[in-house]
Amino acid sequence: MHQVRWWREAATGRSRRLIERARSGTLFTSVRGRPAALVEVVGLLLVILLFSRLHAAAGKDVAAAIANARALQSLERALHLDVALRANQWLTEHAALIQPAVYYYRLYYVAIIGVLVWVFVRHADVYVKARRTLVAMAVLVLPVFWALPMSPPRFALPGVVDIIAEHDILGGHASREIGNGQNLYSAMPSLHVGWSMWCAYAVWCALRASHPRLALLPWLFPLGMTAVVLTTGNHYVLDVAASAVLLVASIAAASAWGYLAERRRRARSRPSGSQLHA
Repeated sequence: MHQVRWWREAATGRSRRLIERARSGTLFTSVRGRPAALVEVVGLLLVILLFSRLHAAAGKDVAAAIANARALQSLERALHLDVALRANQWLTEHAALIQPAVYYYRLYYVAIIGVLVWVFVRHADVYVKARRTLVAMAVLVLPVFWALPMSPPRFALPGVVDIIAEHDILGGHASREIGNGQNLYSAMPSLHVGWSMWCAYAVWCALRASHPRLALLPWLFPLGMTAVVLTTGNHYVLDVAASAVLLVASIAAASAWGYLAERRRRARSRPSGSQLHA
């Protein structure tokens, strides 16, 4: 009984603090270098909505996607990187690992949201750079999806078992149907690996100064995702390599974005000529 009363009082206290913050404007204005929370949430939701719509509209040319996949397979064979079929066969032979792989593949969005919130709350100095990098990835990858539709191994490589579709936690048809708002022919680059790399990068940026060794551990997340997308038949090795290129390009774009924003801020705060001569 006392525990229930304590939880109610704690919840009431949190609600009151949230209302007081909203009334004081802290949810709508920047505080101590941290962007306004509600502005960030609304902005990111708009980016996600726009990205989802444009992503779903890209890569509808199935013939081109299959042709590009065959060309990529030929290139990987020439480079001795054609491991997609063998990796998929390995996972099918280890049934105990299939369901964990499916959960790893599907629930990585939880990691993205968790990292974004954690950096915002605990490392405001890193948040803006991390958020800019994330948005830059979404912007830079869309032209690639439009220009280079790519069929994943599960559709274009004979012998590959569509593991996600057979064991999907979202339902058996979620990863097969084009009409459900997905783009099934955007394997190049792998956004599962790309977003996972972003998570590792954001945490690394936050921890590298204070905990340099601990900051290396988050990079295990994209390594695990690489293994998952290869063994489940969703991506090729070169898709993963392209994801790393995407992250590097996005970091560069975010740095340029930050430089231009800083120049604009300084220009606005600089006294005008009439003020200097007054």
